[in-house]
Amino acid sequence: MAQQQMTQQQMTQQQTADEFLIWLKGQIPLINHMGFGDLVYDGQSLQMPASLAPNVNDKGTGFGGSLSTVATLCGWALVTLYLREQGRDCDVMIRDSQINYLAPITDDFYAEVALPDAAELKTFMSYLDNKGRGRLNLEIEVKQGDQVAMTLKGAYVAVEKKM
Repeated sequence: MAQQQMTQQQMTQQQTADEFLIWLKGQIPLINHMGFGDLVYDGQSLQMPASLAPNVNDKGTGFGGSLSTVATLCGWALVTLYLREQGRDCDVMIRDSQINYLAPITDDFYAEVALPDAAELKTFMSYLDNKGRGRLNLEIEVKQGDQVAMTLKGAYVAVEKKM
């Protein structure tokens, strides 16, 4: 029974991710040209795949600006999806970030991020409840296969929308 419930939950989360990507493409037209594949979301982590072809530079490798865009967007999307699941309507933005390029991307790639531990999430939600804004620090990895090609450490801020 638990296995069946888990499967239903996974299906619901994947449907949420599919609908989110459709919404996102309507909100940010640029990403319609970046070769995004289907998001993989499990309620705790998110993978955002992209094709190399529309993100290639003059050397035939992944363009740094595209990689940072995919990573930034992946973190933003995870925070937004998490807040929506909590019933929160917030504006989410990246406050600051640090990027490290570790290896060239020579094929299709993906960004991957996971929510922080429960204590950090509790603090984040407490700040939202008490101050109307909160911050989450995330580390996003851009990978080709299992190789990490870039990391982005970013502070994402969520602000409750005013009614």
